Amino acid sequence: MKKCFKLALKAKGKNIPNPYVGSVVYDEIEDRIISFGFHSAYGSPHAEVEAIKNANNNTKNKTLVVNLEPCSHYGKTPPCADLIIESGIKKVVVGILDPNPLVQGRGIEKLKKAGIEVVVGVLEDEAYELNKVFIKNITTKTPYIMLKSAITLDSKIATIEKKSKWITNEKARLEVQKLRSEYQAIMSGSGTILEDNPRLNVRIKNKKNPIRIIFDPNNKIPLNYNVFNSDNTRIILVNNSNIKTPTWIEKIPFSNFSNLFYTLYKMGIYSIMVESGAGFNSELLKNSFIDEINLFFAPKIFGSGLDFVKGLNTKEVSDCIEVEIKKIKKIEDNFLVNGRIKKKEVFNENFSN
Repeated sequence: MKKCFKLALKAKGKNIPNPYVGSVVYDEIEDRIISFGFHSAYGSPHAEVEAIKNANNNTKNKTLVVNLEPCSHYGKTPPCADLIIESGIKKVVVGILDPNPLVQGRGIEKLKKAGIEVVVGVLEDEAYELNKVFIKNITTKTPYIMLKSAITLDSKIATIEKKSKWITNEKARLEVQKLRSEYQAIMSGSGTILEDNPRLNVRIKNKKNPIRIIFDPNNKIPLNYNVFNSDNTRIILVNNSNIKTPTWIEKIPFSNFSNLFYTLYKMGIYSIMVESGAGFNSELLKNSFIDEINLFFAPKIFGSGLDFVKGLNTKEVSDCIEVEIKKIKKIEDNFLVNGRIKKKEVFNENFSN
């Protein structure tokens, strides 16, 4: 299964919006991998198809391992479950079920009905992590949203005079650049952009800049700011005014975040990294739009200044936003806390930036 994960990631950034899938044909008696395959791009053959093809007819009574349930429906390609049955595979080992409503256990059911032994749930957590974006997309029709922030030990993102360069060390900032390169889009609000005039790009050689989503419904950001630079990067401006914008800027209106994220998904935006200020962070957190956080802590205490979040107004401990910690990583004298937000009911939205 770990080999499947590595194979699947060979398609990183190439198979959007499809999931990452790797597969191997395995001989349990001889304890060896006969062949392997992965889903290389949207519309290309699925991983199971590639693995079976690469086995050169040596699949009878063998085991097929795959990190995501084989499909059972016609889409861009025929059902993988049918090919597995025809190939003479005797056993299929699966990481997780496919959350796609068109599959969702039907592939497993078809295999079992054909007399194939099926094992589900091998390295399930890792398999889920690999396809967290796809799972969020297919189940909610909205993008996967990760919130990143660099903060002091007392949760400040800037001094009382709004100074923030640099809270974290150089290696931590490089980690942020790597994160940016892993997400399809980066989103920030007008307050942060007006204060810092960031470029929101990736400063790593041969890495593509993420799509820039600029949240400015009240038309506060001048068009000569860095985020609007035409540098072959897709730019989406969330703005309710009638201002005339350059041709390279796509403009969409804002009514509420639910509609906004659904619209972005329909525009082909499947994963978003948020880098913004307290107000924007808090609104997304309290309304359960954030899926994951990456907080970079520096061993500094400001005592006063701008907070990471504000206005959440938690009265009872039970009302807090809970985080499932996934990873804590030391970066010289800084450290990164990565976690998954435990979802609650969405509050009423009422926000402008």
